[in-house]
Amino acid sequence: MYTKVNSLGLFGLNAFPVDVEIEVSKGTPTFDVVGLGDVVVKESRERIKAALRSCGLAFPLARVIVNLAPADTKKTGSMHDLAILSALLKIMGVIDDDLSKTAFIGEVALNGDIRPVNGVLPMVLLAKKEGFDSVFVPEANAFEASVVEGISVYGAENVSALISHFNRESIIIPRGKYQVSEEEQRYEGDFSDVKGQGTAKKALEYAAAGGHNVLMIGSPGSGKSMLAKRIPSILPKMTFNESIETTNVHSISGIITKDRPLVTVRPFRSPHHTISSAGLAGGGSVPRPGEISLAHNGVLFLDELPEFNKQTLEILRQPLEDQRVTISRAAGTVEYPCSFMLVGAMNPCPCGYFGHPTKKCTCTSKVVHTYLSRISGPLLDRFDIHVEAAPVEFSSLRSDKKEESSEAVRERVQAAREIQNRRFKGTGITCNARITPDILKEVCPLTDEASDTLKKVFEKMGLSARAYDRILKVSRTIADVDNSEMIDKRHIAQAVQFRSLDRKYWG
Repeated sequence: MYTKVNSLGLFGLNAFPVDVEIEVSKGTPTFDVVGLGDVVVKESRERIKAALRSCGLAFPLARVIVNLAPADTKKTGSMHDLAILSALLKIMGVIDDDLSKTAFIGEVALNGDIRPVNGVLPMVLLAKKEGFDSVFVPEANAFEASVVEGISVYGAENVSALISHFNRESIIIPRGKYQVSEEEQRYEGDFSDVKGQGTAKKALEYAAAGGHNVLMIGSPGSGKSMLAKRIPSILPKMTFNESIETTNVHSISGIITKDRPLVTVRPFRSPHHTISSAGLAGGGSVPRPGEISLAHNGVLFLDELPEFNKQTLEILRQPLEDQRVTISRAAGTVEYPCSFMLVGAMNPCPCGYFGHPTKKCTCTSKVVHTYLSRISGPLLDRFDIHVEAAPVEFSSLRSDKKEESSEAVRERVQAAREIQNRRFKGTGITCNARITPDILKEVCPLTDEASDTLKKVFEKMGLSARAYDRILKVSRTIADVDNSEMIDKRHIAQAVQFRSLDRKYWG
């Protein structure tokens, strides 16, 4: 006897269909799983046997062979357990329904429970694309799978519930479509919490409006981390496609919560400075996403930037340009998206008070130079905006003046982004920070005064070609916030101001 049931596999972000073929024939009772499965896949035999016993069903006294096709594609994880079990139930006559348009995903426990697995969302998205009408997933994953429209999602708690459903004894109701609540779109902090720091706030507004990378330099306690943590609250709201892209990455990493299956607030990732290269960029024998991919469509905040391993930081250079990271291993090559806004924060020296107006720096010039040189020139060049977080004065802290809220700032940011969306419609460019060199001159028209100013700055400061491009892009963003089609002299001046700290600290 032969039958086939549909399942789905996952390698990185790439989901692929898996045909679970089963044959039961006369012979010495055996149970073999073939099809290039890893150890976890092969261990499914024992889990399924125990699950059948817990449901009062006897495993067939026959030669049972399960093939996971295509046989030349590596299968990993426990997500095929439910499909293998369903194929057994069908060939045993427990299930009579036509399963040709149904897919099964889930891990089976020894007591018959169906446990959640990672990566359900990308697999269900593929199930819909492949033309399946319905998909059975663990109850704990059903909320996440319900994000996908056009396919019925059934959440099964255990094998007994699955059998009862197909025997029409107790029907499992398809999960309703997931709806985003207002509570899920709230931010923890607000810009109004930060006293003073007007220049830094304005710099972060421009960074958010154009998707620019920003570096904040200042003494301890000046509010750098506090400002950084509030950046997501001024970024444009996520589109549905951005939410799906980000949730896919979070899903395969297993950090999606049961009650919030869709990422609706731009992610904010802040890894510790002891993080490894694999932790930052991704890695492992079966490559997993790193922090730069978990920050996709959001913010990657690197606090105490010089304390990070220099080789680890250099890994960022290429992903920052490509917005994608490629990880190659013996098992295959995986590509993860990593379009994020990089925010760095650092002290100007080890003691933190180099250049402080009132506190004396205890570091020697050589120590300061060694500390700052941990940030390479090419990486420093990739920060579009450099801003100094000045010490906050007592009068600002005690002031009753109400600071501008994140909502008010976000309205300006959103208006600037809408200008950019119209400008770059159909080009694949999402914001000013992503302007490609071939259209830079076209989308950044300068007045005569602005052109003269930029020329003088370029020659006096000895800017690199990349720095020239960055200044133009930031100027374009400042002009967009001002709702100006032409880039004026003042826009260039502001953009140059946000590129001068490297001269102050790095010479």
